[in-house]
Amino acid sequence: MKYARRTQEYVARHTAGGMTEKDVVRCLKRFVAREVYRHLPRMIRTPEPLRQTA
Repeated sequence: MKYARRTQEYVARHTAGGMTEKDVVRCLKRFVAREVYRHLPRMIRTPEPLRQTA
């Protein structure tokens, strides 16, 4: 919330909408979870190949 411009804009928008900082943090956590979840299928479909050690 201190350094990322995109996050600062998100916080400013939601704070202006009447949300408390605690509510905004909860929304940010949900947003991050959705972003991570969106990338999971791609990581599962193309797993990194196993390296054999000899």
